[in-house]
Amino acid sequence: MEDEMVRVRPPSEANSLLLPVTFGCSHNTCTFCGTYSDVKFRVRPLEDIKRDIDEVAKNYSWSLRRIFLENGDALIAPQRRLVPVLKYLKEKFPNLEKIGTYATPQSGLIKSVEELKELHELGLTIAYLGVETGDEELLKKIDKGATYDQIVEAGRKIKQGGITLSVTVILGLGGPEGSEKHALGTAKILTDIDPDFAGALTLMLVPGTALHKDWEEGRFELITPLQSLAELKMIIENVKLTDCFFTANHASNYLPIKARLPKQKAAMLKLIDEVLESKDMSRLRPEFLRAR
Repeated sequence: MEDEMVRVRPPSEANSLLLPVTFGCSHNTCTFCGTYSDVKFRVRPLEDIKRDIDEVAKNYSWSLRRIFLENGDALIAPQRRLVPVLKYLKEKFPNLEKIGTYATPQSGLIKSVEELKELHELGLTIAYLGVETGDEELLKKIDKGATYDQIVEAGRKIKQGGITLSVTVILGLGGPEGSEKHALGTAKILTDIDPDFAGALTLMLVPGTALHKDWEEGRFELITPLQSLAELKMIIENVKLTDCFFTANHASNYLPIKARLPKQKAAMLKLIDEVLESKDMSRLRPEFLRAR
């Protein structure tokens, strides 16, 4: 594998082979993210990708089960690149069960439903889409590069293509003043997308990003741990999902939670209420154990 990129994958892809199809992120201007700040986005040549596949297949052709396509948005790669990659993976790893990728709203929009169906039929099983918030004003402020309606359309198209959809939102992104609007908008956009999986992360400022600079210069304020729980509670109270595995158990979160919604909504809210009412900080993850 080449070493010029950042190795990033969702927690659920911990046991997957990381296969770079693109370098960097095709959008790469979100104010809170510094992951690919020094990486120029480009799609890798097919021969380079095949060389990596061949190298792994020498020893793991029959045993490999899971692959994650990197970097920040492999789905944005043109169909003429993704189709042969997926076909080659099926040829080299006959027992492959899962292929995943990150997606941006832009990549979900640029692909047709027919193209997404083709990718799914060739083995692409899950896409991870960063939604962040359903607050239209906040989407502009963080430079997400897509509107509320565009994010909903992208998510729905991925699902229509038969690909499992996992989305993430970020608690605290609107600060204390924008918390309620952020939470209510986020509950609404999750309802409109109706993903298969949803994860709530909690904002952690990254030095060198625009949002970190805003915080340093007093233009942005972080929410407290209990405020983040209140925000999470508001999202769960107002979201209406068909059948979604919802988590807030990322290393950035103060109170690890996972539940099937709507079935376990009441139990989830009860747990959050217990902590909010008791203000028992010992039940929350301490700052030194939190991680991006």
